[in-house]
Amino acid sequence: MTVPGAWYLVLAAVLFGIGATGLLVRRNVLVMFMCIELMLNAVNLTFVTFARLLDDIGGQASVFFVLVVAAAEVVVGLAIIVAMFRRRAAATADEIHILKG
Repeated sequence: MTVPGAWYLVLAAVLFGIGATGLLVRRNVLVMFMCIELMLNAVNLTFVTFARLLDDIGGQASVFFVLVVAAAEVVVGLAIIVAMFRRRAAATADEIHILKG
């Protein structure tokens, strides 16, 4: 029994929608960061699904590059978040101006 590709695409759309909604609604920087990662994983699922449906390795190669970019984003993003938390106990997206020197 195989799962149709459309189910994976629907799951990816739902995950992307949850991530986009969380990004727009929440103001906590860590939650926003996790929502961006959720959206990137939804895109990766879409790439892998199309790679499987089209019997093409290009989608899986794209996933590799997206994961590399996501790893770089984690390094830079977490450094910014830690810098914000060192200045204040709670960090929201509205307080990003505190990083100005």
